[in-house]
Amino acid sequence: MAAPIAGTTGHEQWSSRLGFLMAAVGSSVGLGNLWRFSAEAGQNGGGAFVLVYMLCVIFIGIPVLMSEYIIGRGSDAASAVNSATDLAKRSGVSTRWSLLAWIGMIAAFLVLCFYSVVAGWVIAYIPKFLFGAFNGLDAKEIAGQFGTLIGEPMAVLPYFTAFIVLTAWLVSRGVNKGIEWAAKFLMPIFFLLLAGLALYSLYIGFTTEALTDSGEKTNAATKALTFMYSPDFSAINASVAVSALGQAFFSIGIGSAIMITYGSYLTKDVSIPKSAIIVALTDSGVALVAGMAIFPIVFAHGLAVNSGAGLFFQTLPVALVSAEGGQYIGAAFFILAIFAAVTSSISLLEPAVSWLMDKTGISRREAAFGFGFFIWAVGSGAVFSQAHLGFLDTLTGTVMLPISGLMVVLFVGWRMKKALVNDEMGGVSPALQNLLMFLVRFVAPIFVTIILIAGVLEKYFGISLTG
Repeated sequence: MAAPIAGTTGHEQWSSRLGFLMAAVGSSVGLGNLWRFSAEAGQNGGGAFVLVYMLCVIFIGIPVLMSEYIIGRGSDAASAVNSATDLAKRSGVSTRWSLLAWIGMIAAFLVLCFYSVVAGWVIAYIPKFLFGAFNGLDAKEIAGQFGTLIGEPMAVLPYFTAFIVLTAWLVSRGVNKGIEWAAKFLMPIFFLLLAGLALYSLYIGFTTEALTDSGEKTNAATKALTFMYSPDFSAINASVAVSALGQAFFSIGIGSAIMITYGSYLTKDVSIPKSAIIVALTDSGVALVAGMAIFPIVFAHGLAVNSGAGLFFQTLPVALVSAEGGQYIGAAFFILAIFAAVTSSISLLEPAVSWLMDKTGISRREAAFGFGFFIWAVGSGAVFSQAHLGFLDTLTGTVMLPISGLMVVLFVGWRMKKALVNDEMGGVSPALQNLLMFLVRFVAPIFVTIILIAGVLEKYFGISLTG
């Protein structure tokens, strides 16, 4: 482990800039890029969603991410709550601003509760592919396997439990030997697998005939790329914007106190603005590549692109198992997904663990497995009830993550002492610093507020701002 820098309390730090970037990218890159991105893009108009999503990443995601790193590294505390409290005191403002970290930390806890259920489904599909459970079944029967799986919670419970135990064990090993080690080991494998699957999918797509919406002949890959990158501007509305913002927050990992916690382990020689840009754009790039790994196969088999969560667990298996060597390609795809899930799940657990260690002085192992038990207890409800899972997803993605992110940019942009902010903004030109702070102070708060209000009205009151 790298030695603590002067002026810190001596808590753990990333061993290198590369280690931090791998861990931060690993935190961002997860099932949100595979399961959730493909589902949201498929249901929200493809290119229209992708366009709004990228705008959310650039104009909201990067400013929020940078602000969270600033809060984390700007304080000597290791936990997000204590970091926000410390900086509020040093800035001469109310310590109630620590609520931004409390909301984020609780949101991360709740996200991990249902995220672990989805990871359990993913793990369950690996032996299904490897041992030929889908072989000889027609499309309806293969799609029906997902309904059977979620209808048998006792079959999912062991996979769900194993995933939580693995997550708690990795977090218990510490920043360097657990979180950083997992990211350095898993992420290169993840990138190789994803690139290989995207190339395979595009190959299948380019060699398979398909029809455009107007009935003209094309190929499945071209149709998929058009679907993703040729936006229908008339399809952009408040619902798409809410979904895109929720996906940006969920995927990048902002609003959940993760990046405040990761920022607290960051040494002073790392540029926060550059890191925020690299992590956010890498995460977005992975989501787009994941789309190219999924949609050409979907269009090649004429399957429904707007099937939501079922796209990942019902539609794709139909396509994969029918391909040459699909039994093993399918297993590789779901192994890829679980690699991504692990690097994200450890980051979701870390904020609560670091807070409990700071608060009580108990060991990292006790904190990790203690919270792991509570996540298992709460998350078990989502194993047995899809309504419970949907409730947690909507509550966190539509309400809690945006509220925490809004408070983060308001705090850094308007309440935190400028001298403290400026101390953390090195490594880029003054012009870029000014642009980023303009986004933090004006652009991100305005648009997060608008989309937050639209999301709450639509999800909870059935009121659409676009009619």
